[in-house]
Amino acid sequence: MERRHESEMWKRKGAVLFLWVLFAVCMRLNVEAKSSSTLERQIEAKLKKLNKPAVKTIKSEDGDIIDCVNIYDQPAFDHPALKNHTIQMMPDYMLKSEDSSTEDDSESKLFQTWQKSGSCPKGTIPIRRISREDLLRADSLDSFGRKFPQHFENLTADEGNQFIPENRSSAYLVTMGFNYIGAQAEINVWNPKVPEPDEFTTAQIWLKNNNNPYFESVESGWMVNPKLLGDDATRFFAYWTRDSYRSTGCFNLNCPGFVQTGQVVLGGKIEPISSHWGPQYDINVGMFLDPNTGNWYLKLSNNIPVGYWPAEILSSLRHSAILVEWGGQVASSNIKKETPHTRTQMGSGEFASGRFKDACFMRKIRIMDYSLQLKYPSYVSAMADEPYCYSSLNDITTK
Repeated sequence: MERRHESEMWKRKGAVLFLWVLFAVCMRLNVEAKSSSTLERQIEAKLKKLNKPAVKTIKSEDGDIIDCVNIYDQPAFDHPALKNHTIQMMPDYMLKSEDSSTEDDSESKLFQTWQKSGSCPKGTIPIRRISREDLLRADSLDSFGRKFPQHFENLTADEGNQFIPENRSSAYLVTMGFNYIGAQAEINVWNPKVPEPDEFTTAQIWLKNNNNPYFESVESGWMVNPKLLGDDATRFFAYWTRDSYRSTGCFNLNCPGFVQTGQVVLGGKIEPISSHWGPQYDINVGMFLDPNTGNWYLKLSNNIPVGYWPAEILSSLRHSAILVEWGGQVASSNIKKETPHTRTQMGSGEFASGRFKDACFMRKIRIMDYSLQLKYPSYVSAMADEPYCYSSLNDITTK
């Protein structure tokens, strides 16, 4: 009797234990299901916010889907500061400034791949459609479309003594010390290798409000960014930040802010690409401040307006920049390390000493001051964070 009672007791305990295990498994599955369901709803909401209703849709041969969106329905107007904003076209004097080279040693046949497949109607702008897969590659929905925060070594107590490890390496030419209201350059187009999926590389121009770790900037050029764009293609981009990439700004139209006015796709693939000791291709990128409105305008080769960063989203940059940089940048958590150092390339993948047809170049670098004239900077310095990996060279014979 005693053994049977003991056996029944263990059976009951086993049944209770099994029920508890079953309950725990069900609870976990329920939590995971709810979590998955919540994420799906968040993704759908984000996609709806980013992808505005299209008047016309174009499927590019490179796989991009381009939506022709009414110019006043674009993402910029989701920004609280732009609710009552009226679009302001680029002033005429900016369209008359010095433009791309006509020299035989640099081709000017560059275009965006999507343009082979169609064009957008008047009153609309072309926007690259964001996919669910694009969002899933991001570290979080909130960080989608943003650069890593700028490195800080010593933050104030008000900032919580936060430590942000170094995560970018740059090689560039820099000028500073004056009030700049514009900058321009012909940027040689290459397709550097980015073997790590969470890294990216750029060739670009920066206009900044200071030379401190905490800065405001508007930026443009080309990049290879697999995590953001899903492939290793060279693509045109624009960027802005008010706080060193920490919580404001983004690439292209991935957050409200930049107002697009032209028929250029931000994030669109550009071609053809330069080759070593072969044909060279470049884009002429220019950014200019309208002193009357405080807007920073962006234009491309042949004086094609792209759009502008409105004064409402800027701080001191709405008055002028005091620093301009022309160069390249690699973003990686493995920079400035002996092992493992990132294998991501910058520019053509070759050192600046290789020069024309071997190294990526930027020529006809120009600044604009309140004279409204483009000119070569009075002071230019070549800088490189890791000169043994990425270098810069100021060749004054090609200025």
